[in-house]
Amino acid sequence: MAFLASIGEGQGEVEALPALLYRLARLLELPALSVTPPIRVKSGSFLNHESYFRRHIELAASKAIAYGGAVSILLDCDDDCPAKLGPRLLAQARAVRSDAKFFVSLAYRELETWFIAAAESLRGQFGLPADLTRPANFESIRNAKGWLGERMPDGYDPVRHQHLMAKEMDIGQALTARSFHRLAQHLPLILQA
Repeated sequence: MAFLASIGEGQGEVEALPALLYRLARLLELPALSVTPPIRVKSGSFLNHESYFRRHIELAASKAIAYGGAVSILLDCDDDCPAKLGPRLLAQARAVRSDAKFFVSLAYRELETWFIAAAESLRGQFGLPADLTRPANFESIRNAKGWLGERMPDGYDPVRHQHLMAKEMDIGQALTARSFHRLAQHLPLILQA
C-alpha cells in the first residue's frame, strides 16, 4: 500500500484532499493508497517563515518515512506562478529532509477552481443551478470560492462543501484545469518512485 503524509491549508481539505487523492488513484489504477488527514498550515507562514516551514516539513516527513511513503503538499497558488513556486517549495522541502520523497501540487488559483472546471457534473447539487456551466476563462477567476457561492442560495462554505464536491465532481472534467491535470500526471510518479 502506498502512503502519503499530506500538508494542506484549509479545514475543508482535511476530508477533501484525501478524497481527491483516493479518486485519482482509483482512476489511474494505482496501488491502494493511504493518505493522512492533512497537516494544516497557514499558507503565508508556510511560504514565508523558515522555522514554521521546517517544523511542518519535519512532521510530515517523519510520518512518510515511518510508513515508507511520501509527503504531498497541496496549497492554493493564489496569485503566485505555480511554475516558479512549486519548484521552489520542492527544493526547500528537500533541503529540510533530503531523506524523504516530496510532491508539491499547487491549485491555481484555489482548489475550488477544480470544482469550476467540473461545474457541469455538479449541476443541481448543493444548491447549484441545474444549468450551471463553467466560464471559458475559469482558470483566471481570482475568487473561485466566491464564484461558487454566488450560485448557491446559502453560499459556499469550504468546510461544508469542499469534501462533498471533491467526492461528486467528474474527475475527467476537473482534468481540464491545468493544475489538477498536473496532480494527476505526477501522482503515479511519486507513488511508484
